Amino acid sequence: MTKRAFLHLGLPKTATTYLQTILWGQRDAVAAQGLLLPGRERRDHLWVSRVVREEPERKRRPEREHEAMARVLADVAAWDGDVLVSHEFFAAASTAQAQAFVEQLAATGREVHVVLTAREPLGLFTASWQESLKNRSTTALRDYGRSESQSPQDIWDWRTLDLSLVLERWLEAVPADRTHVLPLDRSADREEIWRRFAGVVGLDPTAVDVSGSFPNESMGVVEAELLRRVNAHLGDFRSAFDRGVWIRTYLADERLVTRGGERFWPYPDQVEDCRARGERAVALLAERGVDLVGDPAWLRVPETLEQRRTPETVSDTEVADAAAEVIAGLLGDVRAMKAERGAGAGDRPAGRRSLLSRLRGRRSPSR
Repeated sequence: MTKRAFLHLGLPKTATTYLQTILWGQRDAVAAQGLLLPGRERRDHLWVSRVVREEPERKRRPEREHEAMARVLADVAAWDGDVLVSHEFFAAASTAQAQAFVEQLAATGREVHVVLTAREPLGLFTASWQESLKNRSTTALRDYGRSESQSPQDIWDWRTLDLSLVLERWLEAVPADRTHVLPLDRSADREEIWRRFAGVVGLDPTAVDVSGSFPNESMGVVEAELLRRVNAHLGDFRSAFDRGVWIRTYLADERLVTRGGERFWPYPDQVEDCRARGERAVALLAERGVDLVGDPAWLRVPETLEQRRTPETVSDTEVADAAAEVIAGLLGDVRAMKAERGAGAGDRPAGRRSLLSRLRGRRSPSR
């Protein structure tokens, strides 16, 4: 029986974190079904994506990425079954980079398959803008996505988010009959994408516990604008740890998302651009004969959209009111942390955990 190597490319913001959390949280159960997640830890796949995309070496620990690549390839070669490598940043690879990595996987004696999760471009566009804010961007939505990047190191742009652009590069490396596209059905329960994904990679979805997984939630329009303004003052928060733990997890996910704010749209010309990109993706899938696991209509922007605000309508008063509430919450966390540090274990207030101990118990930043 032919051994396969599945390469899950993303796209970013298409349930990738949800799927990866299931797979790494149930790694032994997945391996028991014959599918290996190669490497020592989840971050190995991120680091491999950096090597594949030839990111310029950083000043600290560039060797860890190359060590991760060596571990992953060694595990792939040694495993007597199928393997899966998953990270959304593979979607940014150039044609040459994609071909080189596929050749490395194929050299282990495997048939390489590409798996792409995708969604309609309008929802993807707004979600990716919010993701850029969680990574300390200050770019306003009206200016977001206005240029076509040519760099595989740039993640939050159309080079990586546009399904047709990603497919055109990766179809040069993997044939269409081994390229699987799974569009998200936004009306279905969130386990539906897991069931289809599991079917593609040869897993029984019911034999894997998905209870530890979580969705990535969105901020409301006021909360997004507040974070964008705060980012302008976070000059020292440059490391991946600072962005992942403090900006993304603590401020955005824990303090802003939980406010349950008002949903919003980008600007009319951006909506039309998203609509055109969705149509191009559907046409390319049909033209190239890619294995589509789902309904192509899920990749189209609806003709009629409900009324929503745009970020420019957010007033300074709304931002100030939201900031006041968030600051009050942050002050409570600081008080609880100082109280815990000053108290003995037996004196700790029941039910209260410090900011640092709560953060240690949360998921690690993906980048």
